[in-house]
Amino acid sequence: MTTMDLLFTPLRLRDVGLRNRLGLPAMSTYQAAPGNLPDPHWHLAHYQTRSIGMGLVVVEATAVAPEGLATPNDLGLWDNAQTKALTEVAEVIAAQGAVPALQLSHAGRKASRTRPWGEGADAPLAEADGGWVPLGPSPVAFADGYRVPAEMAPQQIDTSIAQFAAAAARAVTAGFRAVELHAGHGRLLHSFLSPIANRRTDAYGGDFDHRTLLLRQTVRTVRAALPDGLPLLVRMSCRDFLPGGWTLDDTVRLAPLLAADGADLIDCTSGGVARPETRPTGPCWQAPYAATIRHKAGVPTAAVGKITTLGQARDLLTDGTCDLVLMGRQLLVDPMLPARNLPDLAPAPYRRALATTAAAGDGHLPPEL
Repeated sequence: MTTMDLLFTPLRLRDVGLRNRLGLPAMSTYQAAPGNLPDPHWHLAHYQTRSIGMGLVVVEATAVAPEGLATPNDLGLWDNAQTKALTEVAEVIAAQGAVPALQLSHAGRKASRTRPWGEGADAPLAEADGGWVPLGPSPVAFADGYRVPAEMAPQQIDTSIAQFAAAAARAVTAGFRAVELHAGHGRLLHSFLSPIANRRTDAYGGDFDHRTLLLRQTVRTVRAALPDGLPLLVRMSCRDFLPGGWTLDDTVRLAPLLAADGADLIDCTSGGVARPETRPTGPCWQAPYAATIRHKAGVPTAAVGKITTLGQARDLLTDGTCDLVLMGRQLLVDPMLPARNLPDLAPAPYRRALATTAAAGDGHLPPEL
């Protein structure tokens, strides 16, 4: 096996086969049409193009309920119109040979915000401007100037679990072949894990077992809503960057429990529970989290974060860091990167041009490997 072969080796998750180990992670585009529907002029072209040559494509954070939207411009999946519209997104991804996955999210105390660009970017959205009261484990604001969330009552927690399960069933109906739960970046499921946001004293707060209860119940309930052969991924912030927060050791302890509950892979990200925070940076900077969980917890992982070349992706797989590499921002600006290296992955009209470029090695977009 050559070094390139490992990157382009199939990966099987339950009954779903990925043609290679390269995936597009969920990245919010904040381009939803009214009704929190995919915009056919944006989402179909966006995801079709970025499915060329990929093994897995995870569609952006999709709210399981209106109150779970991070912004009014997010996708949602709580009604039949949304299910029908997302079917088209799943179809364009599958038509390019990639496995379509959908990330399900509840923004929790990070809800009711503006988009991260334009006037008043990335700021709390006032009720007068269409905002709403966010929900959280405790009345602790995400950051200065943000609205204090309403502490969720046990009945509201039960409702949120049911909302995740219902959205997962809708995702299957829409044609998605994998589901990912967003339990990172300070959203609802992460906020219950972290002592930074969770100050509860009931069954959902306090020690490790209680703070992890919501995520474990959600994984079990969503797993029961999915066909046995479809994989369930969990995106986790593997650590907080604040004293007294969630730690990598906590993630290592939780990962095998989630696997026993029905999770098939941990998508390893970090941070986001509160502002301000200072994160490390640099190429592949979060990959060690994936390696630690994979080797210490014995659970399959995906690495993500400033992975910008196929050479880096190949090396992460070769050294056993992870089972799957998720490459985000680079594929936003260079979606033909996988196909340039294996032109057979490209649509037929592109193959001759890509094969010529790869053979010559002197085109405007030369292959990397």
